[in-house]
Order: sequence, then structure tokens, then C-alpha cells
Amino acid sequence: MNMKNPALSIASQNIEERIGNNMENRKSTGKGKNALGRRKEYQSGNRTKQQDESKVKSTGKATNKPASRTATKTSTRPAKLADKRAKRPVKIKSKPAINPAAIDNDKEYAHEDANIICGRHPVLEALKAERTIDKLIVGQGTEGSIIKIIGIAKDRGIPIHYSEKPAMDRMSGGGVHQGVIAYVSAYEYSELDDVFALAAMKGEEPFVVILDNLEDPHNLGAIIRSAEGAGAHGVIIPKRRAAGITETVVKASAGAIEYVPVVKVPNIAEAIEELKERGLWIGACDMGGTVYSKQNLKGAVGIVVGSEGSGVGRLIRERCDFIVSIPMKGRINSLNASNAAAIILYEIRRQRDEGAV
Repeated sequence: MNMKNPALSIASQNIEERIGNNMENRKSTGKGKNALGRRKEYQSGNRTKQQDESKVKSTGKATNKPASRTATKTSTRPAKLADKRAKRPVKIKSKPAINPAAIDNDKEYAHEDANIICGRHPVLEALKAERTIDKLIVGQGTEGSIIKIIGIAKDRGIPIHYSEKPAMDRMSGGGVHQGVIAYVSAYEYSELDDVFALAAMKGEEPFVVILDNLEDPHNLGAIIRSAEGAGAHGVIIPKRRAAGITETVVKASAGAIEYVPVVKVPNIAEAIEELKERGLWIGACDMGGTVYSKQNLKGAVGIVVGSEGSGVGRLIRERCDFIVSIPMKGRINSLNASNAAAIILYEIRRQRDEGAV
């Protein structure tokens, strides 16, 4: 006969009571609901309740209005910090001021330096013309004509410095230096008297090239080269709104700049009047004139070449004694300024040599 232990019966009864109580508690608190039931209850009322409770905690006051889903959160940042940030001055970096006195009237590129000559041939011609050279920069591994340049520089006592190619590239502003760069004194422009003195020394009638607001330094260098080859005694350029003598011009002239006087004048029109008073006939190379080969270009003569875009200016054209034109048979109605100048200059040279119109 099995007898139940009274202690075990009491313990079993207590466990059943505890389980029953837990079930009732879970039903009353909602913990016994499944996930779907809890989600529905949350959507229906718990969100509004939680928002009200959080508002009471933050403000200390209860409200019966439901919280809006789009309501913005009240900033807890101290007012002093917010005011301080609002009053903080905004610092804007301004561009550095440019001294107007440091700006040259000539149009030059940023990398150009009128005090350097780059390239073997221009440097060699500067040495032959006894141009004042402060120092010579030579690349490593010199050969060919650079050896001749070094020899002339040593004979004249010019300091020679050897440098690597990257450093020379920076000195030349990315231009072609061919392993040699000469630092020279600033170009000294000539006077009109120097042009007439050169013509007298050669025993020839004055032959002058006048450039009206030519802006391209490559064209200026090319015209100086053509002028030297055709036997001109000088080139006249304006001080303003035109290219001046820069390293690019020296390079484009292939050394001819050392043998042709370049005169910079404040006013081209006034310079033309002075040349006419001194016996020169002035002609302009422009459209609508006499074909250049039929124009008498002998004797003391000056020829005006206009800018790349607008050609010879109206006021300058009116002061000229005659107009010469280059016939164009193609679809392009004009030539590059340096090409047109070369054609006219060598026609002057031909007429001078042959003595015929």
C-alpha cells in the first residue's frame, strides 16, 4: 500500500498555484498575448501614451493633445551657445591685392620672363651679338652646339651653372630650352634715331616695319625674324595693347632680335607723322589696296602691319600714303599677320635689289 508523502503533496499544490497565478498575471498585463496582438495594441494607443509621457518628463507639464508625428523636437542647446554661433563672423579669404605699378602694359603670359633666353640658337646669337648675360644655366650631359656656347661663355667670363632637366623646365616655364638658358639684362628698346643711324651706317634708305597693336608674341618674333632677313633697319611697336619683347618673342625670332632695333613708342600715329617728316613714305598692308607687286616700294619706306583680328586701325590707315594688298584666290580671305608681313617685306627687298617696280 502506497502512502503519499504529505510534504510532496504540499509542494505540488504550491507549484500549481504559482503557475495559475503567473498565467493570470500575464493575461492582465498583456504579456501573454502573441506578437500580432501586441502590435495592434501598440499601434492603437501605446505610441500616443509614450509620446505624452516623454513630453511630461521634458517639460514638467501634462497635456491632453496627442503628439503629432511631424512635431519637431525641442532643442536643448543653451541659448548662449546658439547666440554665440549666430553672431560668429564669417571669414572669407580675399584675393591678394595687386599693385598696379607692378603690372606691365604689355600682354605677357605668367610663365614668361623677359630676362631669360631659352634654346641653343637664340642663346648663341645673343652671345655673338655681345648681349649682356648675367649667367648661363646648362643641363647635364651637354653635347653639340652647347659645347660651343660654353666655350664662348667661358671666354667672356660669364658664370656657368649646371642643372638637372626638371629644374630647367621650371625656369623656362615649361618651354623648350634645349638644355641651355641664359639670364640676360632687361631688353633695352631703341630710339628712332638708332634706326636712322643703322640705315646710314649701311648706306641705305631707311626701311622700317610698323606694327599696329600686334598682340601675339609668336607673330612679333616671326616678323622681327623676317624683318632682319629682308634687311629692315628697325621695328616699331606701341607701348600699350600690344606684345612686348619677352622670352617667347626672342625664341620665335631665332636670335634676330639681337640685330634689329625695336622701338617702343607711346603713339603709333604720331610716330608715323615723324617718319613722314623725316622723308619716309608710309604704306599699310590691308585689304582694298593696290596689289603689292604693282606698288612702288623703292626708296625710304615704312610698312604698317595690323593686328591679328582687326587689321590696321582706321586712324592709322588714314595717315598712310598708300595701301598694299595681297591677292587671295582661295576661300580664306586673309593671311596670318607674320606671313603677310613676310610677303610685303621681301617684295620691298626684291624691288630694292632689282631697282624696278
